[in-house]
Amino acid sequence: MLAVQGGELLVLSAFYTAFSPACFALLGLWLVAVQLRMPDWKGSAFHLRRSYGVALHFVLPGVMSLGALIDPHSPLFWRVCFAVVALGGAVVLVTVARVPRQHRSLPDETAASSLADRLEWGPFLLAAVLYVVVGALAIVGGLTVNRIEAFLLIALVFVGFNGAWLMLFDDTAGRSAAAVARDRPAHAAVATPSLPGAAPEAQTP
Repeated sequence: MLAVQGGELLVLSAFYTAFSPACFALLGLWLVAVQLRMPDWKGSAFHLRRSYGVALHFVLPGVMSLGALIDPHSPLFWRVCFAVVALGGAVVLVTVARVPRQHRSLPDETAASSLADRLEWGPFLLAAVLYVVVGALAIVGGLTVNRIEAFLLIALVFVGFNGAWLMLFDDTAGRSAAAVARDRPAHAAVATPSLPGAAPEAQTP
């Protein structure tokens, strides 16, 4: 039995050793994507908070993987680490997902905007549910639970990828800015002063 447990720990340690840097590599790619979209998002608290929520999809699994590698032979340590990070992450993701949009689309785009909102909420709410499950399983513990949690962490990264993809192609802020520019009344032309010595224009009655 001890030999089986030791082999299981070695397999899981190898998994988390490869999985943790993969999570932080994805985080780095997401930060690059955020920098590219920052000119469009910097004036929108909604997009800034949602982009932070997407980053958590990659940070939290990476942090839990690092916690599992600190002391693989101490089940209590990694169980507490997984439970605290997972349950805390679920609370933060739900909070981020409930942030309302600070901008509104045009009336003829209301249906499309509502559908986009639901699609963007999906990854956050699904990830929050998965984190609750991870936290609950960490409290239960066991060899089978360890394998299930490893699979759930992979699923969380995949959910984060979908959330990032939807955010990258969200152009609601751009459409709202274009609408404001389109509906802005045209300013009257500013009259230029006449040059010295120029003859005044003849006025017709």
